Amino acid sequence: MYDLIFYLELGLFHVLDWSAIDHMLFLCALTVVYNFKDFKTVFWIVTFFTFGHTFSLILSAFDLFKPPAQLIEFLIPATIILTSIYNIVKYKNTNSSFFEYGFSIFFGLIHGFGFGNYFEMLTDSLDAKITPLIGFALGVELSQLVVVLGILIINTIINKLNLVSRISYVKTISVIIILVSLNLIYQMI
Repeated sequence: MYDLIFYLELGLFHVLDWSAIDHMLFLCALTVVYNFKDFKTVFWIVTFFTFGHTFSLILSAFDLFKPPAQLIEFLIPATIILTSIYNIVKYKNTNSSFFEYGFSIFFGLIHGFGFGNYFEMLTDSLDAKITPLIGFALGVELSQLVVVLGILIINTIINKLNLVSRISYVKTISVIIILVSLNLIYQMI
C-alpha cells in the first residue's frame, strides 16, 4: 500500500511541478480550444494521453524499448508546438475527432519516455513494478484532470465575459505556448 501511495504522489507532483512546465504547456495546448461544457471530451483526450504516457513507462520499466533521451527531450516541446499549431490552423468549436484522440495517445507516448529513465531508476530494484506503475498513472491522471479543470474554468470565464473573440483567445494562447516551447528547445542547444 505504501508503494501505491508513494507513486501516486510522485505522479501527482510529476504534473504539478512548475519546473517541469512542459506538462502544463501541453495540457494547456491540448485543452485551450474547449470549454467546461466539453469536460467529457477533454476527460477522454487527457485519459488517452495518460494511456500513452503509461505505456511508454511500461516499455521503459521493463527494458523493452528506450529511445535516445536527447531525441525525446527535443520531441516533448516539439509535440507542444505541433499541438499549438494545430489549434491555430484547424481551430474548431466542435467536439473532438479521432485525430485528437490519436494525437493525444501518441504524444503521451513521447512524454512518458521523457520520464521513463527516471521511473526505471526508481523501480529498478523492485521485484513488482505493476503497483508503482498503477500508482504513478493514477497520480498523473488525477493531477492532469485538476489542471484541465482549471484551464476549462478559465476558458469558460473568458468566453462568457466576451472580452475577446474565442478564436483570438485560442490563437493568442497557442502562440504564447509556441514561444515558450521554442525557448525550451533553445535551452537544450
